[in-house]
Amino acid sequence: MRIVVAPDSFKGSVSAVSVANAMEQGILSVFPDAEVIKVPIADGGEGTIEALIVAAGGQLIAQKVIGPSGLLF
Repeated sequence: MRIVVAPDSFKGSVSAVSVANAMEQGILSVFPDAEVIKVPIADGGEGTIEALIVAAGGQLIAQKVIGPSGLLF
């Protein structure tokens, strides 16, 4: 059995990735042989970067840059 879960975050409390992981655990506790495909989503607000990184198999890299006003960020 293949099950797709595509949750959004619970604003201010749980990220979409954490919700997808919790859903997977619940499904596997009832259907241990299921294949769970997790697709965390976001609407452009909170959690969007994390959902994008997971979906694309990427990584977050912190880098200091100089902004247009000449300030270091």
